[in-house]
Amino acid sequence: MNILVFVKRVPDTESRIRVQHETKTIAEDGLNFVVSPYDEYAVEEALRLREAKGGTVRVVSVGRDEAGAVLRKCLAMGADEAFLVKDASPETYDGLRTARIIARTVERKFPGADLLLFGKQSVGADNSQVPAMVAELLGLGQATVVTKFEVEGASATAYREIEGGTEKVVLPLPAVVTAQKGLNEPRYETLKGIMAAKKKDVPVITLEELGLGPDDLASRVEITGLDVPPQRQAGKILQGDPAETSRELVRLLRGEAKVI
Repeated sequence: MNILVFVKRVPDTESRIRVQHETKTIAEDGLNFVVSPYDEYAVEEALRLREAKGGTVRVVSVGRDEAGAVLRKCLAMGADEAFLVKDASPETYDGLRTARIIARTVERKFPGADLLLFGKQSVGADNSQVPAMVAELLGLGQATVVTKFEVEGASATAYREIEGGTEKVVLPLPAVVTAQKGLNEPRYETLKGIMAAKKKDVPVITLEELGLGPDDLASRVEITGLDVPPQRQAGKILQGDPAETSRELVRLLRGEAKVI
């Protein structure tokens, strides 16, 4: 199988995020960046499919030069090749712009791909938009939030989470699939893999090579402000007569929390 996995460089979820209000961006100095966690499930699933079916696993990231570090992590996990689609623009939060870049990359550079794997969403923007848009732009079937995946011949079976149960989807290849937690347990890089990854080239694909012009790359999203979530207030403990505390609880839920 010829498998493509798309990964994103994001801040570590344990990092303390600071906002630069004047530029409406996050301050990157001192931040630790990692492969978006859901993308690791996608990489692991690709490696398992290659081990079972044979083929090649190629990992692709759209971003600045710094994204090369997360690509080398994927190489250390066992990916065969890694490619950086260089985009010098800061985070735009425009899923369609990114989807256009990825779709054109697949068309121009990897036309024979059998499977496109993504994490269900990045933990940076959390939009969960790009994979579905890529599938639409390429005219491919898709299955999202997949927790079990099987390939047999020219078709695949995906089991995906829905409210109150699991949905089974059978779709022809090539297809777009997004990985959810529970699909597998991502492996750690080995020392041998880390050393081998350092020696591998990570080819750079430019936006000019893809034939993308200003209209294709223009962001349709305007960022009007960026801020961290407000600090959570301490909880309240109600004591005293059960009848009185019950009435007070209902009042608080209705008047302050506004959940009833």
